[in-house]
Amino acid sequence: MIFKAVGDSRPYPEHSCVSPRDWAKVPPRQVRLDELVTTKRTLDLEALLAEDSTFFGDLFPHVVQWRGTKYLEDGLHRAVRTALHQRSVMHARVLVLDD
Repeated sequence: MIFKAVGDSRPYPEHSCVSPRDWAKVPPRQVRLDELVTTKRTLDLEALLAEDSTFFGDLFPHVVQWRGTKYLEDGLHRAVRTALHQRSVMHARVLVLDD
């Protein structure tokens, strides 16, 4: 199994990182794929196969840690691409929310 679980929503509360500039302030760190719960059930195959999929966005996926669980908020295609390259760890921006 690639991820800890596959979800279809964001169970955590709204947070302060709403713009790319906000997320840019969160330093990237290594995250294991098998610790992540996705917030989307479907993957856009075009985004997965595009060579320039990060051209207009952040180079790092966005993860929200809430109540000890890490939720993959943005960057599902990057995480799947990491798994397809047989890697179990990727760099992501992790926002830690307090209860």
